[in-house]
Amino acid sequence: MKIAVTGANSSVGQNLLEQLKSNPETQVVAGVRNEKAFASLPQAESIIPQKIAYDDALSLQAAMTDADCVIHLAGILIETKHSNYASANVAATAAVIEAAQKCGVKHLIFISVVGASSESKNAYFRSKGSAEKLISDSGIAASILRTPILLGPGAAGANAIVGMASSGQAKVLGGGHYCMRPLDIDDLSRAIIKLIENPPSSVVTHELVGPESAPYRDIISRTAELMGKTVEVGKVPVLLAKVGAAITSTIKGGGITPTVIDVIIQDEVVETNADAAIGITLTSLEDTLKKIISAGN
Repeated sequence: MKIAVTGANSSVGQNLLEQLKSNPETQVVAGVRNEKAFASLPQAESIIPQKIAYDDALSLQAAMTDADCVIHLAGILIETKHSNYASANVAATAAVIEAAQKCGVKHLIFISVVGASSESKNAYFRSKGSAEKLISDSGIAASILRTPILLGPGAAGANAIVGMASSGQAKVLGGGHYCMRPLDIDDLSRAIIKLIENPPSSVVTHELVGPESAPYRDIISRTAELMGKTVEVGKVPVLLAKVGAAITSTIKGGGITPTVIDVIIQDEVVETNADAAIGITLTSLEDTLKKIISAGN
């Protein structure tokens, strides 16, 4: 089997490649934006690093030639001067779909986000929803996987939690009362592999979250407790944070914006978790926290 992965040097991509490389019958083309990223990829005979660009159709087709499945991981939450939601989340997905169609790919896996909707008032959620619609309308069988905050060694969310827990004092948006369903990054990779092994005949959307819902402030406190520390969780007023973000992002041409803040503080809620449907057993939140603490020591 041949698989092509976009955003292969992301924390999710690296974790997925680590799990895929143990299968000698699976060849993985690891698509990244520049050759410097090759060094960050897991090393194995079955992993073939390849430079891709979303405005270069030939590079995408080269990566997807003879691929049985394409896994589209690439996308952004934080915009920059050089990359925005329209280009990185929507146009890039359209380019991946077009290349997949020309290469006769039979299965697309798209990593989306809990809350994605093409009708959302939030620009980030709307862009992911628009990308989902492109996938659904592509004519290719697809697995759309909506995920929450991801926790695992190297993941940005995990680094932030450990850093705050270690500091003894943390100030978070609104006091951190919004509820999260953190998903272990290893569980996400296992889910993706299950979807590769069991492709659908049409387009299926899964919402996959962690086994436990908890306020963000409690997750920080529990992490500190597991580290043998205590942490005082304080409050950054959301309105004040949005005003500051609006000014700073306008000056810098990117960064944390009011849109990003709204994404962060939204409760992660799903009607039906997809773990059973996909066929995986979820890692407990406590075990995930222990894992990221151990990785940081």
